[in-house]
Amino acid sequence: MAHRIQPLYIKWLIHPPETCRTLGIYQDQTDCVGRCAMREDRLGAAMRWGFLLLLAASASRYVAYHGGGAATVGVLALAGVLLAAYVLNELGRFAPAARFAVVTVPFLALVFLAPSFAWCAIPLFFLGLRQLPRRAVWPVVALLTAAVVIAQIRLADRFEPSLLLGPAGIAAITTTVFLELDRQNRARQHALDDLLATRDELSRSQHEAGALAERARLSREIHDTLAQGLSSMNLLLQAADQEWDVEPAQARGHVRQAAATARENLAEARRFVRGLASPALDNASLTDALRRLCTATERDIGTAVRFTVAGTVVPLGVDNEIALLRVAQGALANVRRHAHAHQIAVTLTYGDKEVMLDVYDDGTGFDPTVTTGFGLTGIRERITHLHGTVTIESAPGEGTALAVSLPLREAR
Repeated sequence: MAHRIQPLYIKWLIHPPETCRTLGIYQDQTDCVGRCAMREDRLGAAMRWGFLLLLAASASRYVAYHGGGAATVGVLALAGVLLAAYVLNELGRFAPAARFAVVTVPFLALVFLAPSFAWCAIPLFFLGLRQLPRRAVWPVVALLTAAVVIAQIRLADRFEPSLLLGPAGIAAITTTVFLELDRQNRARQHALDDLLATRDELSRSQHEAGALAERARLSREIHDTLAQGLSSMNLLLQAADQEWDVEPAQARGHVRQAAATARENLAEARRFVRGLASPALDNASLTDALRRLCTATERDIGTAVRFTVAGTVVPLGVDNEIALLRVAQGALANVRRHAHAHQIAVTLTYGDKEVMLDVYDDGTGFDPTVTTGFGLTGIRERITHLHGTVTIESAPGEGTALAVSLPLREAR
């Protein structure tokens, strides 16, 4: 299909979208294009009224010079046909090329009979440039220009070069400027389409990244809360089953601890699904929550867990407190399941520029370069997201020391 020169160049000429956004004229691209289209409509209306005025001026001039004879009636009738053809063209009931031809034929006939109607060529230039394919522009311009030149020569007393060069120069300049503006418009439109496609792709990428981040958050929360709680309940219920006949009182105590753990994990599940703080931090400080965690761990495994706070306690912010609490929960869960430790120590240190959490045990240890469990990965992701650092020192048979730090400036 042949490319048709669209009047969109006008909206770009008045206010290109990038200019609109730079100057803050409109709120968005849709508003910009819509308002520029209104300006285009005003320009189209000006050309239509201009055609009517030029047609009326040409008719009045012809009547003033030739009186009201039969020839005048014929010319005015042909002018009426041209007006009707122009109206049909504006209604857009036919193909653009056919519509323009319907206007051009009576115009050429009218100019041949009454050269003063050559003035109407100006709005017809605009009409042709809007509606015709690119390959047809220059032939049509040449035809209309030739009609204007012939009309001026017929009206003049003698031939002058300006009668030929003037219309030709004006037509060439007008057409060249129009085509160049249309080329720039199409280039801008192509760039805008690319920009919108890039924006849509970026939006999809951000959506996918957000979904992955949320999935990772839920995975960490499930591992550090529900998974650890279920593991603890399993151990408690196994112990209760083994002691039920021998030590029924102690077995019932294990069952009660399992029930309490189930209630705590239910509360955790409800909270982290909504992205809220841990219930362990409800109406309690981080130090209180860590102290209770150490006490519960000591009760579950029967090994003393020493908790120490060093430095001046300062507020850390909800995200940082949740992160440190989750790290402690995950580390102590690993100690309970794998370490078989005799000594466990948790230290929370408030420094001048950072807050540090250390979890140490003298258990079986492991090789950090080989062991890459989900728990350790989740700890690194959680702390890295808050611009902190994670250090793990361990070796088989030599215990484990986990140290994490968060910058206080970030926390505050």
